[in-house]
Amino acid sequence: MTASETTPAVADALAATSLLRFATAGSVDDGKSTLVGRLLHDSKSVLSDQLEAVERASLGRGQDAPDLALLTDGLRAEREQGITIDVAYRYFATPKRRFILADTPGHVQYTRNMVTGASTAELAVVLVDARNGVVEQTRRHAAVAALLRVPHVVLAVNKMDLVDYEEAVFARIAREFTEYAASLGVPEVTAVPISALVGDNVVTPSAHMDWYGGPTVLEHLETVAVTDDPGEDPARFPVQYVIRPQTAEHPDYRGYAGQVASGVLRVGQEVTVLPSGRTSVIAGIDALGQSVDEAWAPQSVTVLLEDELDISRGDMIVPVDAAVRPTQDLTATVCHLSDSPLRPGARVLLKHTTRTVKAIVKEIPSRLTLDDLSQHPEPGALEANDIGRVVVRTAEPLPVDHYTDSRRTGSFLLIDPSDGTTLTAGMAGRAFADAAQGAREAADEAGGADDDGWDF
Repeated sequence: MTASETTPAVADALAATSLLRFATAGSVDDGKSTLVGRLLHDSKSVLSDQLEAVERASLGRGQDAPDLALLTDGLRAEREQGITIDVAYRYFATPKRRFILADTPGHVQYTRNMVTGASTAELAVVLVDARNGVVEQTRRHAAVAALLRVPHVVLAVNKMDLVDYEEAVFARIAREFTEYAASLGVPEVTAVPISALVGDNVVTPSAHMDWYGGPTVLEHLETVAVTDDPGEDPARFPVQYVIRPQTAEHPDYRGYAGQVASGVLRVGQEVTVLPSGRTSVIAGIDALGQSVDEAWAPQSVTVLLEDELDISRGDMIVPVDAAVRPTQDLTATVCHLSDSPLRPGARVLLKHTTRTVKAIVKEIPSRLTLDDLSQHPEPGALEANDIGRVVVRTAEPLPVDHYTDSRRTGSFLLIDPSDGTTLTAGMAGRAFADAAQGAREAADEAGGADDDGWDF
């Protein structure tokens, strides 16, 4: 059996566990929190005490009807100001699928929060106010979704009730956003006209827009294909912990515990341990106290090898025929998260999967101007919310994949060694290369490319 084949057992297990992680984004007052609140309320995912608390808070603000946005705006400052500041995570389920959603802020200064919320998302819902259309922040969020390689994007054209449910308004906005997203390299956009306040096309179809024949937001969330075949990806197993009980019952037991980051591991498979490069064969796999023949992402298991090798936390077990070459020089696209600027020469810690090493920022070649997607060369520093390119030198070699090949093993964090603060989220390789090429081709078709394009 080859590494690319998936057994029926794996396929059945994946079909039985359908989980969708998605994030919402949009400009201020486009209705993100209201949409999430409506989604929770109309799908019967709100507890009675939560709804009562929202009703009391709404009455205290002089509102006659419950403000469903308060279901996700959990911070006191958010409730008082009527805005979203932090990423609000909510968990709910329908008979068809389980969901983890992240309601992200719309303010420009909280762009880094959207990066946090969308970094693990398989789908992003970008809201647009039907009265305003595609604005600067809409383009910014589309660029972030493209940067993070979010596979699916839903354009929710909100507040259709305020434009008399006009089909022409929806068609114009959907066309403009879809063309822009395509130039960024976003693989798929589904446009839905909604009114989050009233509930049109959120959970139930709208009686006011008979011209629209597509799915509601919830229908699309329940049916979009997001489960990838793990057999198509090379196996990656970062070691988190070495298990050696050394008991009378298990005197020679030596297992390597962790979570399968991608792909499938099988008993009898020849593997390489990185960064040392030593090879062995998988002798056994333990999952939940039982011996199994195979394990796939994202299962947490213990792997046993035929040979006694020097393996510790931070090493990575990979198939011999799909190994990645460890490197100490990383070129990456990053989003700076800290209020403290990142400058060339900064000494940091770099965390990649389960391994943390010392590193130094050698240079910052460019910064992306999200307003017009132009490149600012040699910016000298990255400020909070900036997206740019960095070159990092690590003290030890790391088996880092290209981010476009693996969002899990192609990403890393830069950490302040003095206090452990997360400084920067990085995506290894030319994460914007394909999107930039698409943008240039689109510009050529429109009548000439701009030499100041964002060549990341």
